[in-house]
Amino acid sequence: MSGRSVLKRIDWLTVFIYIALVLIGWVNIYSSTFTEVELSIFNFGTLHGKQLFFIGASLVSIVIILAMETSFYERFSSVFYIASLILLLGLFIFGKTIAGATSWYDLGFFNLQPSELAKVATALALAKYLSDIQTDIKRGKDQLYAFLIILIPAILIIPQPDPGSALVFFSLVFVIFREGLPLYYLGIGFLVVLVFVTTLMFGTVWVSIATVLLILLFFLLKKKRSKIPILPLISIAIAALLFSLSVNFVFNNVFEQRHRDRFSLWLRLEKDPNKLEQIRKTIGYNSYQSEKAIESGGFFGKGFLEGTRTKGDFVPEQHTDYIFSTVGEEWGFVGTTTVVILFTVLFLRLVFLAERQKSDFSRMYGYGVISILLIHYFINVGMVIGVLPTIGIPLPFFSYGGSGLLFFTALLFIFLKLDTNRLKEEF
Repeated sequence: MSGRSVLKRIDWLTVFIYIALVLIGWVNIYSSTFTEVELSIFNFGTLHGKQLFFIGASLVSIVIILAMETSFYERFSSVFYIASLILLLGLFIFGKTIAGATSWYDLGFFNLQPSELAKVATALALAKYLSDIQTDIKRGKDQLYAFLIILIPAILIIPQPDPGSALVFFSLVFVIFREGLPLYYLGIGFLVVLVFVTTLMFGTVWVSIATVLLILLFFLLKKKRSKIPILPLISIAIAALLFSLSVNFVFNNVFEQRHRDRFSLWLRLEKDPNKLEQIRKTIGYNSYQSEKAIESGGFFGKGFLEGTRTKGDFVPEQHTDYIFSTVGEEWGFVGTTTVVILFTVLFLRLVFLAERQKSDFSRMYGYGVISILLIHYFINVGMVIGVLPTIGIPLPFFSYGGSGLLFFTALLFIFLKLDTNRLKEEF
C-alpha cells in the first residue's frame, strides 16, 4: 500500500485526538518542570526538552509503523512476544534500579522500560492466538493458554517490583470476554474483589453472616420451578468464606507495610485520627497534595505557569504519574473536562473501529489497545483525584517518559495501520 493511500485511509479523528493529547501533555510537562533559569524549550537536558525529543522519535516511529505491511504484525507477533519476555528476564541481571524498581535498561541517552514493549507484544500475541482457526475459547485448554499469554509477562514484572504495570496485563482478559469467554469467570473475579474488600472493611464474621443471609434470601425468593443448582451455589459460598478467612493473613503477612498503609488510607481502615494523619503525610502524601492542587484550580484554573502548588513542588512526580493534577491547578475544571472528553471520544472511536474490522486478528488487537489504554487512564485519574490507591501508572500520551510515549504510540498506530487494511479490502 502506497504512503498516499495510507494517508487517505487512516482514521484522522483518532490521529487528531492523539496529537491533541500529546501536545496538551507536553505543555503541562513544561509547566510542571519549568524554572526561571532555563527558558528554552529545545534544551534536551531538561525534562520538557527530552519529552520533545521523544515526541519527535514517536512521529518517526509512526512513519515506520504505517510503512510496514499489515500482515507483518500478525506474522511476527510471536517473535515480538518472545523478545519482550527475554528483555523482561534480562532485567534481573542487567536492569537499572530507579525509585526502588529494577524496570529499566540504561542505554546511556535513554532508559528503556521493556514492560511497555511487553504490553504491545502481549496484545499482538493474544490477538494472534485467539484468531487462530484452531482456537476455541469455549474449551478449557484454550482458555488456559490464553490466560498464560497474559500471566507470564505479568509474573516477570511483579518482582521488579512493579505491580502497577503487572496489573495492566490483566485488563487484556476483557479481550477474551469479548471473544466468548463464559461470563462466570467475570463473576468469580468480581466476587474475589468484593470479598477481599468487604473483609478488610467489616471482618470475616460480618462477611459470613451476610453470605448466609443472602443464601437464605435466595431460597425464600426463588421460584419453585427454578433450575439453578443448589450444590454449586453452596460451594461458591463456602469458597467465599474460606477466602475471607485468608484475607487478613495475606493482608498482614504477605503485603508490605506501604501496601497496607495505602489500603488503610483508601478504604478508611485506620480509625485512629493521629495514625491516619501520619499515613496521609507519608504514604498518602502524593494523593493528598494532588487533590489539593486540583481543588485549588477552581473552574478556570490559575493559568499557565501560575500554579503555586506546581511551582512549589508540593506534588511529587507531577510530570509523570501525577501530571493530571497540573491540568487541574492551572486549567481548572475546564481543562480537566477537556482532557476527559478527549480520552472518552478516543475510547468510543476505538470501539467503533474495532467493531468494524473484518479480520478477527485486527478486531481482537483493537480491543487489546482499548483495554490497555482504558485501565491506564482509569487508574491514573482515579489515584490523582484520590478515589483509588496510588499504584504508579502513567497517563497515556500525557505523562513524561520516553518508553511510555513510544510504545503507547506504537500500540495505537499498529491498530490504525490494521484498520487501513480493512478499508483496502472493501474496494
